[in-house]
Amino acid sequence: MKTHSLEVSGDFACFTRPEMKVERVSYDVITPSAARAIFDAILWKPAIRWHIERIEVLRPIRWINLRRNEVGGVIPMGSVKTAMKRGSGQLALQVEDDRQQRAGLFLRDVAYRLHARFEILDHGDGNAAVKFSEMFERRLRKGQCFNQPYLGCREFSADFRPLPPETERIPPIGESRDLGWVLHDLDYGNPDDPVPRFFQARMENGVIEVPAWDSEEVRG
Repeated sequence: MKTHSLEVSGDFACFTRPEMKVERVSYDVITPSAARAIFDAILWKPAIRWHIERIEVLRPIRWINLRRNEVGGVIPMGSVKTAMKRGSGQLALQVEDDRQQRAGLFLRDVAYRLHARFEILDHGDGNAAVKFSEMFERRLRKGQCFNQPYLGCREFSADFRPLPPETERIPPIGESRDLGWVLHDLDYGNPDDPVPRFFQARMENGVIEVPAWDSEEVRG
């Protein structure tokens, strides 16, 4: 299956560590799940699933401390389902009554080169790999997306573009480090209770090789 590549960048990013319960603390680099979401934003189809193969870090890893206002609660799912059945309901959330201020340790001035391939889940109705590949490349060239790609948090929007000519490409940073256990993605085998899965990540001269979803390196 063909590997598709693109470059993304942004002023800020936060790929939140799940072990941090209150404050927002980012991983050192983009996670495979966040990278997959960028490919999904450009081309999402029920018949395909994106798999990240490699992440290249193009700018030095820099940090910034920020305080943000957040809403502490959510609208109960039961209220949403009831409103959908009845056709009406009270789903308002009073922001002023539920506002919280939280500190966060975020990344700043980030840029990545992402490489991914897609798996065809449904081969019916003419779902050919060539068709989806051409569709993705066309949308990428035109800057089209179903929703604005973001870098971990939706308020941190991402710019994306096709790979420039090889002579104009920025090389990955010359840094190597162990990144520890990093979120790979969520297992939606049970949609009501998705399970996070992790892998032991290492960056070698700015490059992170992402193991396959079904490999022994990925653990739940």
